[in-house]
Amino acid sequence: MRKFNIRKVLDGLTAGSSSASQQQQQQHPPGNREPEIQETLQSEHFQLCKTVRHGFPYQPSALAFDPVQKILAVGTQTGALRLFGRPGVECYCQHDSGAAVIQLQFLINEGALVSALADDTLHLWNLRQKRPAILHSLKFCRERVTFCHLPFQSKWLYVGTERGNIHIVNVESFTLSGYVIMWNKAIELSSKSHPGPVVHISDNPMDEGKLLIGFESGTVVLWDLKSKKADYRYTYDEAIHSVAWHHEGKQFICSHSDGTLTIWNVRSPAKPVQTITPHGKQLKDGKKPEPCKPILKVEFKTTRSGEPFIILSGGLSYDTVGRRPCLTVMHGKSTAVLEMDYSIVDFLTLCETPYPNDFQEPYAVVVLLEKDLVLIDLAQNGYPIFENPYPLSIHESPVTCCEYFADCPVDLIPALYSVGARQKRQGYSKKEWPINGGNWGLGAQSYSEIIITGHADGSIKFWDASAITLQVLYKLKTSKVFEKSRNKDEKPNTDIVDEDPYAIQIISWCPESRMLCIAGVSAHVIIYRFSKQEVITEVIPMLEVRLLYEISDVETPEGEQAPPLPTPVGSANPQPIPPQSHPSTSSSSSDGLRDNVPCLKVKSSPLKQSPGYQTELVIQLVWVGGEPPQQITSLAVNSSYGLVVFGNCNGIAMVDYLQKAVLLNLGTIELYGSNDPYRREPRSPRKSRQPSGAGLCDISEGAVVPEDRCKSPTSGSSSPHNSDDEQKMNNFIEKVKIKSRKFSKMVASDIAKMSRKLSLPTDLKPDLDIKDNSFSRSRSSSVTSIDKESREAISALHFCETFTRKTDSAPSPCLWVGTTLGTVLVIALNLPPGGEQRLLQPVIVSPSGTILRLKGAILRMAFLDSTGCLVPPAHEPWKEHNVPEEKDEKEKVKKRRPVSVSPSSSQEISENQYAVICSEKQAKVISLPTQNCAYKQNITETSFVLRGDIVSLSNSICLACFCANGHIMTFSLPSLRPLLDVYYLPLTNMRIARTFCFTNNGQALYLVSPTEIQRLTYSQETCENLQEMLGELFTPVETPEAPNRGFFKGLFGGGAQSLDREELFGESSSGKASRSLAQHIPGPGGIEGVKGAASGVVGELARARLALDERGQKLSDLEERTAAMLSSADSFSKHAHEMMLKYKDKKWYQF
Repeated sequence: MRKFNIRKVLDGLTAGSSSASQQQQQQHPPGNREPEIQETLQSEHFQLCKTVRHGFPYQPSALAFDPVQKILAVGTQTGALRLFGRPGVECYCQHDSGAAVIQLQFLINEGALVSALADDTLHLWNLRQKRPAILHSLKFCRERVTFCHLPFQSKWLYVGTERGNIHIVNVESFTLSGYVIMWNKAIELSSKSHPGPVVHISDNPMDEGKLLIGFESGTVVLWDLKSKKADYRYTYDEAIHSVAWHHEGKQFICSHSDGTLTIWNVRSPAKPVQTITPHGKQLKDGKKPEPCKPILKVEFKTTRSGEPFIILSGGLSYDTVGRRPCLTVMHGKSTAVLEMDYSIVDFLTLCETPYPNDFQEPYAVVVLLEKDLVLIDLAQNGYPIFENPYPLSIHESPVTCCEYFADCPVDLIPALYSVGARQKRQGYSKKEWPINGGNWGLGAQSYSEIIITGHADGSIKFWDASAITLQVLYKLKTSKVFEKSRNKDEKPNTDIVDEDPYAIQIISWCPESRMLCIAGVSAHVIIYRFSKQEVITEVIPMLEVRLLYEISDVETPEGEQAPPLPTPVGSANPQPIPPQSHPSTSSSSSDGLRDNVPCLKVKSSPLKQSPGYQTELVIQLVWVGGEPPQQITSLAVNSSYGLVVFGNCNGIAMVDYLQKAVLLNLGTIELYGSNDPYRREPRSPRKSRQPSGAGLCDISEGAVVPEDRCKSPTSGSSSPHNSDDEQKMNNFIEKVKIKSRKFSKMVASDIAKMSRKLSLPTDLKPDLDIKDNSFSRSRSSSVTSIDKESREAISALHFCETFTRKTDSAPSPCLWVGTTLGTVLVIALNLPPGGEQRLLQPVIVSPSGTILRLKGAILRMAFLDSTGCLVPPAHEPWKEHNVPEEKDEKEKVKKRRPVSVSPSSSQEISENQYAVICSEKQAKVISLPTQNCAYKQNITETSFVLRGDIVSLSNSICLACFCANGHIMTFSLPSLRPLLDVYYLPLTNMRIARTFCFTNNGQALYLVSPTEIQRLTYSQETCENLQEMLGELFTPVETPEAPNRGFFKGLFGGGAQSLDREELFGESSSGKASRSLAQHIPGPGGIEGVKGAASGVVGELARARLALDERGQKLSDLEERTAAMLSSADSFSKHAHEMMLKYKDKKWYQF
């Protein structure tokens, strides 16, 4: 028996893996070819900046609309501001404080917006630039802001506070006026107690000098601004939530906390003219109706040709438990109750006129919900909703994974759009979307971009993301192939996850062939083909795979002996699994353990498949001996080879989806063969194994005989077993299993929860680092536990045509496999000829014996030719497979050989290649076929890489990495020179880690909130062009004419009364406000605010414009001095004129 020291072996391994490449570099200096590769990418090609944010504003809190510019603004609880114009014109801004936005007010048609925040600050935003910036801020120090009102075409903003006072702010200079309306002066003796915070302020539409102030307690005051006293006071027992005027200024309506509306005549403060309870049950005997829930907001809008609209949110009766939130539209005698999917945050009625003293003519209601934005058409019967053109449905079901593809084939977006157009819902309003302000930017990008999102309900959405816009193209429901449980008692066989059993974890997509493959949370894989024809699939093709691998502890005596060969359970059938394994009957063991059962049940009835993506094959991992299948950690599909491969923490499985056969089903340890550095040995006998031949212990480089291709690709013959020993061992294993069943289920559910939070290649490693909650996942040299090393998950898979062994003279098809322990293994693929032979002859799969090592889990692999160009995986061009034709068959024979788009002809001349391998800790470039390490770069020591992608940029390629410590880095290829290292954002949650991805042309994205995608660029060229690509929010528009007062109204004074607010609120009449009341903060809207803007010509223009804005501010400060100079100039000209008259007729000698 051979003895060895475990500690020395382990220490030697880790030390060897880190220093081997350096020794290789010294021993094997790079070959003559390597220095010839000219790397064109330099640091100046890189610059990092955010581009656009798409999706629904997360946790919305405020809403505003500019009726002239036709722009909508939404504020959120995290201080974000989203502005929407016409479809494709969107803008995102952020308040630095992160405080919640409580109210927004447009300066109508001025290109400016005032935001009020929960931290008692007011901000003035300049919208006349592509990236809005704050011009002024005002921080209230002694009072809390509760409500703001800015009258149309006024520069004086009324600010109500929690104490019940009203302050007035000049929005031009953002300074406080000395004019204050104190609460005690407003209510005087009408109430014995404090009236509460100000909940409403508005001026009388017909008289700007009269201000209506609503206090929370139920008191409303009509304040005369000139005489500085209250004209009328209106009191009601119930708390007020909102107030709205009739446009004639003679009546107003209040909404209350008991679900009532009160309508008041301005001149009759004693009692309301009318009290309405829209949702209250009218009781007999004239009693008051039952109280309802509060009416949170009411709007009162008039029309020339009919009854006014009263629109309100809330007010439902308390007995409607479980009823959805409603918006109520009362028009004349009809009342429409419109149910919403989520709770209502705010709503606004869109009207034809911005003037409050004219007939309002409402045409739509925009309703801001907790997770949606709805626009209701008031002009059509039944109040249909408008079809929303903004990409606000990203979160329709929570996003679980994300992939980003730039520079896709040009025919892809039209193809996806044409099949997606058929999925559109009917019943929308026929009118155009009314929010149509702003102008589109100039799209400088000519390439197409596609984003694919996978969701918790099993759906997949394809989005057109070209030229910094976003539009949904097509939606695929992957759950359609599974039976759904009818009632709650009939629980499906899924104990892996409690909810969302169809959630998507991994997406593998080949844009050229349009083959799509997904891995779901219930250990299922579905392969899809794209077709423009509708088909009915009578029987859904299905395979079930037993993927379980157990290893024995090295300390056990059995572990040091040569392991006996495993006995297959059931018959060792070398034939391919038939296309349809009917839903397996649970072959439960004697103790009732669940065995051979998949987590989900595939439909047995015919499935109608619409044009688009259609199911080609469903593969499911099954329960084994009471153990649930482990979730899939990596996935790859290749259309040219007709293969799909996937792996988890137990092992790897490869399936030929053309023949519907399992080609490979191995435990990770079996992949190593006799080269396993950890000396792990298969537990024997393994009851829970798929029929298989001998273990891979004796194999290093061997071909597999065709008849064994359905088993594990192994060689060697079965040796007889001692049946008594085997029986004893089986009994022992069963006892252990029974004892540990509860524990294993608990661990499995924990793993499932973890992997749902973070579906990364490394997410199934709690077993490796169960005690270490920190993010340091790589092996350290002091690891002494073999158990820790035993759970080695497959973390990366890459099909390619390259050199599999050192002795190879020509590249051949193979699969490169990366594991969470930093090992890269190569599996050779022997493909039959194309055409009919491909469907009849087996694909032969054999491990090549090639093993490479890196520090940390393997994340990504790619291959370069001898000129440094990327060698993409082979692919088939897409063609319609539902229309079989003879010509197609002939073409199939010709085209079945892999299509490689590499610019070099490496396959003919057998030139060398480079393998680029990126792990959580480092990147290596390996020269092939020699397998020497040509270049190595330690990416991070203290953190780990979450995402690494090999991407093309500026006609070259680079490696882009995102680290858990928030750094984004790029490295040149093949030399791995650092080109960019910017601290971008820390890993604040698993959602960012799960969704971050880089793509070609310097583009990247991640899910910044549960509802929003943030896109960014690391390309300097895109940063320069960004300003041109962004849309314009503000466009010069004529303000509509004011309503005509009419002859009689002008004669008898019935029209709107104007007010000289300057005279009232200016410093000359009202004095200066107390300095301690509020602090003025100049905004970063000056030159500093442009630092993030592009440095191109447009950036310079933006700077010039802002400089002009600043200059304008300074000039406005000189207003008073200018006025004084004007008056002195007037008097001078007067004196000069008098002198001229006096001496006009005199001759020069008479002076």
